[in-house]
Amino acid sequence: MRMAHLKVYHYPPCSTCRKAIKWLKAHGHELTLVNIAERPPGVAELKEMTSLSGLALRKWFNTSGEVYKRENLKEVLPNLGEPEQLELLAGNGMLIKRPVVCSGDAVTVGFREEEYEQIWGQEG
Repeated sequence: MRMAHLKVYHYPPCSTCRKAIKWLKAHGHELTLVNIAERPPGVAELKEMTSLSGLALRKWFNTSGEVYKRENLKEVLPNLGEPEQLELLAGNGMLIKRPVVCSGDAVTVGFREEEYEQIWGQEG
């Protein structure tokens, strides 16, 4: 079974991130861990990752996070275009839903075991 080398944007104190990393390691993946609070992905990388994920850009926002709430983004986001939304995400890693796992041809956001099984659990 050939395992992928995955880049994982995570936040160390986040229990969901820890669960996801544990799951990926248990399934034999090699991981490059990037602290999303210290080094969030840039606009170009985000643009590529969001398109690979197949998710709407708004799904990338950590809606339960304090920055999202403090900045009142529930009200603000609908009025922003994609470039402004990408700038917001790139400017503050705490706004990004995590963990973000990418292999180069697939990206997942958050941790749902069924989705991981489907995308990261298969043979390469």
